[in-house]
Amino acid sequence: MIIGVGIDIIELARIEKFIAKEKFIARILTEREKTLLARLSGRRKVEFLAGRFAAKEAYAKALGTGIGKEVSFQDIEVINDEYGKPAIVSPTEHQVHVSISHSQEYAVAQVIIERLSC
Repeated sequence: MIIGVGIDIIELARIEKFIAKEKFIARILTEREKTLLARLSGRRKVEFLAGRFAAKEAYAKALGTGIGKEVSFQDIEVINDEYGKPAIVSPTEHQVHVSISHSQEYAVAQVIIERLSC
C-alpha cells in the first residue's frame, strides 16, 4: 500500500550559489554523502548536491511532514547501489522508491513510500 508520493525540482544554478558554503553542505548532507561529494568536481558536484537536496525534499513531502521539526536533512541519506541506482536510508520501516534525474538546468527527484506487507 502506498503511504505517500513526493516530488521536488531544484534549479542547478541555485545550488551552484551555495556549493562553496560549508554550512549549507553540512546542513544538507550526511558524513557519508559529504565524502562522496568531495570526490567530485565541476558540474557533477553541483548535480550530486542538487539531486540529494531534491531527493530529501521529495522524501519529506512523501512522509507528509516536509523538512522541519520532525524530519531533517540529516535524518535522510541517499546512497547508490553498484549500478548507480539511488536508494534512501531512513529511520522508517517502509519500502522507499526514489528516482533522481538531471537536465542542464534542473535536478528532480520523485519518492514513493510503500508500507511493507505484514
